[in-house]
Amino acid sequence: MLSQDLARYVELQHRLGFKFRVQHTLFKSFVAFAERHDDRHVRAARVLEWARLAPSPQQRRNRLLTVRRFALALSAEDRRHEIPPPADALGGGIFERRLPHIYAADEIAALMQAAARLKPSDSIRPLMYETLFGLLAATGMRISEALALQLYDVTADGLIIRQTKFQKSRLLPLHPTTRGALDRYLAARRRVGTLNSALFVSATGAPPAYSTVIAVFLRLTRVIGLRGEPGLRGPRIHDLRHTFAVRSLERCQNDRNAVGRHIVALSTYLGHAHVTDTYWYLQATPILMRQIAAAGEALHQGAVA
Repeated sequence: MLSQDLARYVELQHRLGFKFRVQHTLFKSFVAFAERHDDRHVRAARVLEWARLAPSPQQRRNRLLTVRRFALALSAEDRRHEIPPPADALGGGIFERRLPHIYAADEIAALMQAAARLKPSDSIRPLMYETLFGLLAATGMRISEALALQLYDVTADGLIIRQTKFQKSRLLPLHPTTRGALDRYLAARRRVGTLNSALFVSATGAPPAYSTVIAVFLRLTRVIGLRGEPGLRGPRIHDLRHTFAVRSLERCQNDRNAVGRHIVALSTYLGHAHVTDTYWYLQATPILMRQIAAAGEALHQGAVA
């Protein structure tokens, strides 16, 4: 019975537009564990027993929280399904947000210049990485979105980002300078002898793998002094997305209504499902703190902040 319940639940999530891959794997593991004990309904004690088999506190909490959602859905139909206790039953959360690195303009320029010096110098590889990193910085798109771009996604109106994280497509208008850099890359891209339609291709004519791009990024950031030796923390490629969000807000008119409109537009541009997701990308900077302080001072003096 639990297997059938799981199949219905997963189908529902897929119909709602969720990929549900990691969760599905966890559910199958739990259902197999429960059915080995002849359980026909979710048992709170069994969920805790299964969750405690995970190798780390965070994974144990994640197991409990994931199956608890499943149990809540099943219990709404059949009260014989027991709802496990909240995730704190296995201890307090240990998640600590890693502070993003907000790149300075000269750091982004140094990264792109280092990419332009990659070998072989007579191939498309240096220009490809220079353009890729520059595009990430100029648009805030996800690295997975950039690597999935096809030649036909480059339009007169901007870049078409298709069926991404939240199963939505969107159009990214480009600044003229960004479009100019992309056009220079496209001119070189057309000289590459390949039938592959990917926008970004390596010297072999094939698109670079995600792991390869990350490895090149890490090596270049060490070369320019942004990161230490391997194993040490430092700026991530995803921090370019954080930087785009923060810098765009810094340039927003210092007005409550303008900021509100800007946040909604920024959320759409970044491809977020909800505007609250965009708040996660915002980080305090000296410019933003000065703006916040000025707004607070104006409010204290009776003006409209």
